[in-house]
Amino acid sequence: MATVPQQRYGNAYRGGHDEKPEPLDTSKIRFKDIHADLFDSVAQKVAETIADNRKSNKPTQLRRFYNEIVMWENKASLQPDRFDEYLPFIRMINAKAAYAKGRTLIDDNFVKLLHDSLDQVDSVKTLQIFKLFMEAFMGFYKEKRPKD
Repeated sequence: MATVPQQRYGNAYRGGHDEKPEPLDTSKIRFKDIHADLFDSVAQKVAETIADNRKSNKPTQLRRFYNEIVMWENKASLQPDRFDEYLPFIRMINAKAAYAKGRTLIDDNFVKLLHDSLDQVDSVKTLQIFKLFMEAFMGFYKEKRPKD
């Protein structure tokens, strides 16, 4: 008798099989001690892992998060003395990611990327590096999912 892969039930898509995406490794994403390949091979590997999930992580959703990161980086760069005031709102991106994940617009890997990255943001400088990393990530992501 043939075995049938386990089906998803509940809020998940119908008829699909339960395929877990490759878990994202964020150990090489470091904003304080920048490694030479952070904006190159590290960003590319992260983009490949996140692009593997075709059911969520649409470029429009990811772009919304990137645009918010850019907005906060611009504000913090223009008024660095107000960074501590901005930080709670910057970290609120985690809550927005949780909401988007709840609506299956993004997956666990993208939530982990944002969470682990935002955890390292503690100054204008680390916010700038986070923004640059996300810029590199978005470029590689578009290469992997050009038609979305």
